[in-house]
Amino acid sequence: MATKQKTLHDAFYETLKDVYYAEKQSVRALKKSAKAAEHEELRQAFETHAEESANQVERLQQVFEIIGKPSRAKTCEAMQGLTSEMDEDLEDFGDSPAADAVLAACAQAVEHYEIARYGTLKTWAGQLGYDDAAKLLDETLQEEKKTDQLLSQIAERINVEGAETEAVAAAPKSASKGKTA
Repeated sequence: MATKQKTLHDAFYETLKDVYYAEKQSVRALKKSAKAAEHEELRQAFETHAEESANQVERLQQVFEIIGKPSRAKTCEAMQGLTSEMDEDLEDFGDSPAADAVLAACAQAVEHYEIARYGTLKTWAGQLGYDDAAKLLDETLQEEKKTDQLLSQIAERINVEGAETEAVAAAPKSASKGKTA
């Protein structure tokens, strides 16, 4: 018996399930990151995007309805890897001046993954004739790009502040100390 050949529609549905899982994990990771962030602007960005991501989950549910499939999550290995890395980095850098820079970098890795996936889904939705789904996916794609830009701006400030803090901490003590006349 021949197996049914997979179609672009199958790929769309499987990727949609993957992104649905990833977005739910993103909400949890953003809430955790907001609690861990020291820099107020970074904390606020995480909190805002957690709310936005919760809305994105609802938007994905609408996409499932549009294509006539149940809203079902499929474990996303990529997101599991990214959130696992974030957990490890929080453990390693949690009390250091670099902690917020590391958190911002982890969040951007998630955003880049989501941008890639939403871009693909939007394109496929359009090709499959799901114009309403393509619009919803584009709305989310634009939010992800905006968040990535915001995180880049915040990270630049955090990185400068962190580097200055480290430079002050690493500066040699006065050369006159320890010398006798």
